[in-house]
Amino acid sequence: MTTIFKAVFIFIAPETNANSNSSWVITPEVHVKTLAVSSYQEACDSIDGLEKEGIKAIELCGGFGHQGVAEISKVVAGRIPIGVVRFDHHPCLDNVSGDTLFISK
Repeated sequence: MTTIFKAVFIFIAPETNANSNSSWVITPEVHVKTLAVSSYQEACDSIDGLEKEGIKAIELCGGFGHQGVAEISKVVAGRIPIGVVRFDHHPCLDNVSGDTLFISK
């Protein structure tokens, strides 16, 4: 019997809701959840639930800027490894970083 590895890919998109905008890709050994969130805060609020689901790795989309990754890292507090796709200016976010959209100045 093999152990199933569960991971999540979290991406930022306008007008999404983490409670209703997610799906799974299931293979015999790897299950990957795709989760859409509308803000850094919504992503942070999802972490405990993801851990309870058995998620063992988090991949953040390029919409998470440096500050967004830092916010998620703070909430995760080393419990789950975090990987990051990197765009300095994300094409799906009008060519800005999520930091520009979600961090108060």
